[in-house]
Amino acid sequence: MAEKPTAAFVLSLIGAILILIDGLWIAIAFSILGGLSFMMPGFDLAWLGGMFLILAVVAIILGVLTLIGAMMMNTTNKDKVRTGSILVLVFSIISLIGGGGFIIGFILCLVGSILGLTWKPMEAPPTPPPP
Repeated sequence: MAEKPTAAFVLSLIGAILILIDGLWIAIAFSILGGLSFMMPGFDLAWLGGMFLILAVVAIILGVLTLIGAMMMNTTNKDKVRTGSILVLVFSIISLIGGGGFIIGFILCLVGSILGLTWKPMEAPPTPPPP
């Protein structure tokens, strides 16, 4: 069985899931806030709920892109692992605008992407020359 960067994959996957959950939480919480603003006379906060809804959609998209990068890391191909690690690193840094997966998701993705970038597959031992 070939070696895979399992630790990098698992950390990035958990971080990407946290970024997705954070985006969903923002969408739900601030959509309710925007909807409740109609019940308060004199307060027009519907724009605030809409703005956070846009932020939540961006956070969800960044979470999905981070998840795609994490899935690319679950292979033995060094080039795919490097590409997936770069995707996870870039999109998790950008996801900080939407909360970064409660910050823990960002940290997990950061560590996972660094592990993926530094991962080197074990080389097979050289075969001895025939006698």
